[in-house]
This record gives sequence, structure tokens and C-alpha cells, in this order.
Amino acid sequence: MDDTKAGQGLTQKELETLFPEERSHEFFDAFYGGSEDSHFDIRLGFDGVRDNKYYFFFELIERPGKCLACNMTYGLPHVFARHPIINIQGLVADIASLLGIQTAGISWSLGNTTTQSSRLHRIPLIISVE
Repeated sequence: MDDTKAGQGLTQKELETLFPEERSHEFFDAFYGGSEDSHFDIRLGFDGVRDNKYYFFFELIERPGKCLACNMTYGLPHVFARHPIINIQGLVADIASLLGIQTAGISWSLGNTTTQSSRLHRIPLIISVE
């Protein structure tokens, strides 16, 4: 694994470029018919590199005046894995490109939703490099 950019991960600005706020709004437009009905926003975060794996996560951040209930977020990994607006495969390819990793040698998986607090849940995105 390359120890330059790949070992450093991505900056918050790069993460926001990869998964802009507009994508969260588009997802909820498709899901609910309007993003104003969503109870949370989605943001991409980075949690480090360990054992040839890159640990990212989707943060589900409660919107003011709304309730981030577990029953709303626990089924989302299955939805995210196949939803064309979230586009995990494309997102992983974009991450690999920014990190200088060949896409032929990578795979990805989504973990279960975890509760960080009543206002913040996370869905792990793990990218494995062979």
C-alpha cells in the first residue's frame, strides 16, 4: 500500500467533494419526494487506515427539531448499498482515484448502523485493498 496520500486519508474538504450535501438532499428527494421531510442529513467521514483497509463512515446527523430514531436508520445499510444516488460503487472508485489506489484491487462493505449519540448515527464503509 502506498504510504503517501493513501496512508493519510482524505481531508474534510475532499470528503465533502466526494459526497456533497446536495447528494443527501437528492437521496431524500427520491426517498420522500422532498428533502425537507428528512429527519437527518448524511455526511461522509474518515476513520483511518488499518491492515490494508480504509475505514470511512456515513454520518446520519439529526436535523434541528427532528428525531433521529433507530428504526429509521438501522435498515439504511441495505438501502445505501444499492441506491443509485448514494452510488457506493462510484463513491469507492472516486475515493480510490483520490488516494491513488487501483480499483481492480479493492472491495467494499457496509457495516451495521451504530448509535454514537441520540443525534448522531454512523454507517461504516470499509474499503479493502489487496
